[in-house]
Amino acid sequence: MTEMPKADTKVEVATAFTRGDLSDLCQAADDAIKAGGGFGWLTPPRRDVMETYWKGVLMVPERTLIVGRLDNVIVGSAQLVRPTKNNEAQAHSGQLTTSFMAPWARGHGLARMITEAVENHARKIGLTVLNLDVRETQEAAITLYRSLGYTEIGRHEHYARVDGKFVAGLYFWKDLTA
Repeated sequence: MTEMPKADTKVEVATAFTRGDLSDLCQAADDAIKAGGGFGWLTPPRRDVMETYWKGVLMVPERTLIVGRLDNVIVGSAQLVRPTKNNEAQAHSGQLTTSFMAPWARGHGLARMITEAVENHARKIGLTVLNLDVRETQEAAITLYRSLGYTEIGRHEHYARVDGKFVAGLYFWKDLTA
């Protein structure tokens, strides 16, 4: 029996998009949204709206986009959001947000690699706390965050509305100095 070659995985900070990268990211996001793992969207928006969103992410100084690649194709991402410069009281903390993985690319450890890259980037720029929130239906993500040492600090029963019903959200934090 021939063993399948291991997929090439890589995680990086995105600072610009090639046309192929933008298309890959939009397709991965569409697929994640359709599978119920969207990051606010319940149905994928038109492609031009999605492209504008991702281009805009790169323009916001307080946002860092971390992408995961499987065999050189972008298949998932997460963002690190830093407080604005006038928010001195929370300058030590960041928000991990907009995390997703295309369903067909799961099982290669990329979600963990992306989350760890966000944490490492946060440390590199001097942040000591990382916060995040997630729908309670995102069981794989919740399991991942708990395995990485995130502490659940709250639950919001009306966090999101999906198909006319409320879905609870969970809130987590992690001390990046520990």
